[in-house]
Amino acid sequence: MQIIYWILITLMLVGIVGAVVPAIPGASLILVAIIIWGIVSGSFAAIKIPLIVTVIVLLLSIGVDFLASYLGARKAGASQWGQIGAIVGLVLGFLGLLPTLPFGGPLLGILLGPLVGAIIGEYLYRRNFRLAIKAGIGIVVGTLVGNLLQGLLAIASVIVFVITTWPQVYGA
Repeated sequence: MQIIYWILITLMLVGIVGAVVPAIPGASLILVAIIIWGIVSGSFAAIKIPLIVTVIVLLLSIGVDFLASYLGARKAGASQWGQIGAIVGLVLGFLGLLPTLPFGGPLLGILLGPLVGAIIGEYLYRRNFRLAIKAGIGIVVGTLVGNLLQGLLAIASVIVFVITTWPQVYGA
């Protein structure tokens, strides 16, 4: 049972990384690990609090993601064109369809794609390169702040799980 516990904790750590890095499942991976623990341990009562906390974290993560991106874009004066460009850039960067760089691969594409996409989208809308760069940076900074907050929420969720289940696995 302890081996399964540590495998699920490892899965949750991947979920924490996923909360920060786009394209890797985050809070949802933590939620799945908690549900698996409830099934394996045969005691959903033991995971009631972590389950509730993780569902709240999952919902907050979704809200934080949208809100941080929106506030970053708004603060930088970005239009919807810049936001759409950032989304398109993220998808293209993830799929590796941006011009190939000699290093980095898809992870670098995920990081640079939104910036490039936001700048292109904003430039197409405003025809002012300086404003396009400012908007692109604002969108990316907002997204990074949102990812950091999602990571902190995911860490809190895992801590609650470990605190509530540790006595079940290793005794009081």
